[in-house]
Amino acid sequence: MPALIDIRRRIRTVKNTQQVTKAMKMVSAAKLRRAQQAIFAARPFARKMLEVLNRMASRADPHSHPLLEDRGEGKVLAVVITADKGLCGAFNANIIRTVTRFLAERPERDVAFSFVGRKGRDFFRRRQVKVRSEHVGVYQALRFDHAREIAADLVQAFTSGEVDRVFLVHNEFKSVIQQPLVVDRLLPIERHMIRPEESGSELEYLYEPDPAAIFGEILPKHVEVQVWRALLESVAAEHAARMTAMDAATNNATELIDKLTLHMNKVRQAAITKEIIEVVSGAGSPG
Repeated sequence: MPALIDIRRRIRTVKNTQQVTKAMKMVSAAKLRRAQQAIFAARPFARKMLEVLNRMASRADPHSHPLLEDRGEGKVLAVVITADKGLCGAFNANIIRTVTRFLAERPERDVAFSFVGRKGRDFFRRRQVKVRSEHVGVYQALRFDHAREIAADLVQAFTSGEVDRVFLVHNEFKSVIQQPLVVDRLLPIERHMIRPEESGSELEYLYEPDPAAIFGEILPKHVEVQVWRALLESVAAEHAARMTAMDAATNNATELIDKLTLHMNKVRQAAITKEIIEVVSGAGSPG
């Protein structure tokens, strides 16, 4: 039977851990509120821009801009957005699992990776995959300049012919308990499928000064906005996952403390009973 001092020491350790998990939960809750405000502000513009550009691309000449040119899926670049830190449940593990499946579905493709976040970088660095770029530590002070830098690198890789497809792999924030994984094609810009009822209507866009100049200005901005939205989605999803994980850890610590306290009381009661029996036996013995 364990000594009382060992049980008390373990209870004290669990209580200290509980204080840490409770504090981390509160910090993540505060950061989540700010991240939610940022993503809710960026989401409408990013989605509307994607919708408009998809419709424009459906009626534009694919060769009017390099970012519209569909060269097939020969060489693929996947931008994997994970967290820099752990203790956020299965947040990073789910992304890594999705990327592993993404890689397994393309055994004959030339797949390269661009990692945003330390966890994904560290995992796949040991798997000998082709790494094109790394972006670690951007979440400490996330700014639009980070998205602009990443987007410029992706545009350069695509327009130079280094890659034929660019995908974004990240978590999308839905709610505190729901952060689904998405694999979005970023480049080339997807063309909106024209519905049968729209096929007869000759909708044309008027460009001023000309389509090349318009697309040359808008399409790189579109890539920047979509990368920025993916980063914000991932940040909000990470804080939500960490808050949920720390809440579960705090509750588990509470249950463990209750069990250890009950066990300690039983051990103490057994020790007291044993001492009483020894006293009574000693008093009843002759001599």
